[in-house]
Amino acid sequence: MLAFVFVTLGSISVYGQDATTSDGEPAAPVEATSGGDAALGEALFKANCASCHKLYKKAVGPALFQVSQRHDREWLYSWVKNSTALIATGDAEAVAIYNEYNQSNMNAFPQLSNTDIDNIIAYTDTEKPKPTGPVVDAASTGSATGGSSISNNIILGALAVVLLLLVVLLIVVNKTLKRFAQANGIQTEFEEEERTPIWKAFVQNQFLVLVTSVFLLLASAYFAYGALMSVGVDQGYAPVQPIHYSHRIHAGSNEIDCKYCHSSARESKHSGIPSLNVCMNCHKSIGEVADATYQEGIDEYGIDYNKEIQKLYAATGWDSDEQKFVGEESPVRWVRIHNLPDLAYFNHAQHVTAGKIACQTCHGPVEEMEVMYQYSPLTMGWCINCHRETNVDLQGNGYYEQIHKELSEARGGRQLTIADLGGLECGKCHY
Repeated sequence: MLAFVFVTLGSISVYGQDATTSDGEPAAPVEATSGGDAALGEALFKANCASCHKLYKKAVGPALFQVSQRHDREWLYSWVKNSTALIATGDAEAVAIYNEYNQSNMNAFPQLSNTDIDNIIAYTDTEKPKPTGPVVDAASTGSATGGSSISNNIILGALAVVLLLLVVLLIVVNKTLKRFAQANGIQTEFEEEERTPIWKAFVQNQFLVLVTSVFLLLASAYFAYGALMSVGVDQGYAPVQPIHYSHRIHAGSNEIDCKYCHSSARESKHSGIPSLNVCMNCHKSIGEVADATYQEGIDEYGIDYNKEIQKLYAATGWDSDEQKFVGEESPVRWVRIHNLPDLAYFNHAQHVTAGKIACQTCHGPVEEMEVMYQYSPLTMGWCINCHRETNVDLQGNGYYEQIHKELSEARGGRQLTIADLGGLECGKCHY
């Protein structure tokens, strides 16, 4: 019965779905008929226009969705190929746009043919796709997932009925067996012989008491030692930050070098927290993530990346509609993750620049982390083992060439490690 219920309800749930969104609209973009190829136009748009324009939102330049309905086609040809020349003729539309956007000159694209521009226009006439995944907004959650909730309630109700039937069946079987035993004179209840309680038997056995005592003492010492050694070790610490920042997307998918944001790691003791201006170098033009990335954030991590970008705008005072800073700033209180005690000295530049140590050596596979956490224990023993095992790069540093040669000869010609250069001296980290 249970298998039948699962198969039946599962079939209803699967075959009851279709390829539309919650409001009945098709999930795929609807291409307008503008005499061009929207697929080719998308490639041209991303190569030539995307740095200043967005389809559905104002950026450095105006939003280009349905631009063909706002301007004549021949005018668009002239504007794209040489907007400056068109403004110089005194054209009213060209001058109005030029003044509206702070008299910023648009790049000329004489290499684009009329067919290329038609393809771009076809792409700009593409309707914005409807969201297809779970909706985060609580007000709309009920309507978006109503069908799923009904299906779950049906399954839970069916399981409850099945379990109730099983309970009734077991009671009936038990009563039937008892009546059968009584009718045939079968004894079902037995008198138990008086037995020594297990705890009393254990206490009377001195050998078991001794072995158990020794085991408990050793186990207690082991766990007490582990607890003491973990004091101040925050491996795995992953605090919630005021703005969700995905290293997986930035360092992984987009392959942004760690030292682009943490630039002070090259020449300073600290790697530093990037200023929000560094973030805005990109996010002035990136107000929304790609649809696939947005959906991944909702489905996999429960994060609305677009709302996190809006938090960045609020902190920097950036008005994305007007494309300017309005001056209403608010500090972002980041929560520190890696924190060495004051008695230990660590210099990022010495390791990153001089030692050429990759960031992942200490911080782990950052490019795979959705939420940044402390990967390594950062204990004294962990650092010392690294100094013992890490070989010295003897190439490209003529100043130390003679010293390295003498040290290598003194140690039988073997490869030098950081420990051979004094990496185990107390004063290297504690002074």
